[in-house]
Amino acid sequence: MITRLPELVKRYLAIAGAYGKSVPIASLEIPAGETERVFDFLDEDYHISRFFHFRDASAEGGETSFMINGFPQTHISIDPDVQAIL
Repeated sequence: MITRLPELVKRYLAIAGAYGKSVPIASLEIPAGETERVFDFLDEDYHISRFFHFRDASAEGGETSFMINGFPQTHISIDPDVQAIL
């Protein structure tokens, strides 16, 4: 269970290798319900959401889609400036 932003960023970096790279949300290996709950919460907080960039590549096929605040999303990238709030 991901309960803190630093944990989520650490997991993202382990997969992406660096900030700013788009990775499939499913690659974070967080259960679907928790993924949607956590990202809904983070997306609603302006001070955090400005560092998160979601993308829906479901039309390209093959990626699991998650509903983030009512919109289907398959990928995420995180800006390096997120370090300022960790």
